Amino acid sequence: MAKKIRNALVTGGSRGIGKEICKRLASEGINIAVGYNHDKERAGKLVDDLREMGVKAVAVQGSVENLYEVKRVFKQTIENFGSIEILVNNAGITNDKSLVKMGAEVWLRVIQVNLCGTYHCCREALQTMLPAGYGRIINVSSIIAQTGNIGQTNYAASKAGIIGFTKSLALEVATKGVTANVVAPGFIETEMTKKIPPKIYQKIEESIPMKRFGRVAEVSRLVSFLADEKSAYITGQVFSINGGLHM
Repeated sequence: MAKKIRNALVTGGSRGIGKEICKRLASEGINIAVGYNHDKERAGKLVDDLREMGVKAVAVQGSVENLYEVKRVFKQTIENFGSIEILVNNAGITNDKSLVKMGAEVWLRVIQVNLCGTYHCCREALQTMLPAGYGRIINVSSIIAQTGNIGQTNYAASKAGIIGFTKSLALEVATKGVTANVVAPGFIETEMTKKIPPKIYQKIEESIPMKRFGRVAEVSRLVSFLADEKSAYITGQVFSINGGLHM
């Protein structure tokens, strides 16, 4: 029996962890909608690379904090692929300040993008997943949701909110063929972490039991496992991938 063709939307898919997730899913024959907000050129280049891997791919622009734009992203994805079976909510931002110096606009923006963006995308995805009786939702949280971090009350709250949100969602759709899980990465080698000053980078590295940062390929492998049809009995779980930094 031929394997069914699946279609995935990966938000924040044009760089870093999101880019590697797109490539990993494409390597398994999954069509990819690369969600991006600003970098059209980078997203377009990735789409070209994915098409060379033999799958359908399209770049879809929109900010996840804006419900109108999210609806447009889903509409364009479905127009191109016909359906969405896999949603990876990877888009997120940081804006670090101590709470006493954090204005309401800084707090709300991070919550709006990270947490409300997850809500917007999951709600839209369910419009197609529930009638089809099938879906895989993977929401990307962070080790900071589990440990907290100085200067990141907004980020920690948004990422912890994703965990509670996903567990509740998993309960709601457990009998509908849709799973919802969380991946919580620790410190991963990306363009962002490479900008960390060397002394601080080394200090973080020494604090990790495995004495190294994680690799984007290691995160994408976990996401692809949860996105697989055979992972049907796994839902409402938080998968930490942090080298033992938090257990």
